Amino acid sequence: MQNVQRTLVRLRDLQGTGVQLAVDDFGTGYSSMAYLQRFPIDVIKIGQSFVAEMTETRESAALVHAMVQMAKALELEIVAEGIETEEQRSMLQGEGVDIGQGYLFARPLEPAAIDGFLATKVA
Repeated sequence: MQNVQRTLVRLRDLQGTGVQLAVDDFGTGYSSMAYLQRFPIDVIKIGQSFVAEMTETRESAALVHAMVQMAKALELEIVAEGIETEEQRSMLQGEGVDIGQGYLFARPLEPAAIDGFLATKVA
């Protein structure tokens, strides 16, 4: 990210091949809002720390709400990471987050177990 112009060219080239670009753990560390302005981002992933605390404090819930509204205004796809409870899933769905990942849905699986897991979810 130190050479913004070169990075921008590479990211646009990647997008041209059909690759979607996501900002992981949005709102933490290096995941800056400036990236949304500078780079051709398709997806933001709301970090697990925000999801974990959103049912605990009004402030955390407000931050998640603000992130979702900003992503919608920028027409970005939203993924919530670290969903572990039905209450978190319900709150996120109420905010309009359609994609989630976390232990509520599945624990990490060995490659050999994936087909069986998917068969029970799709059937």
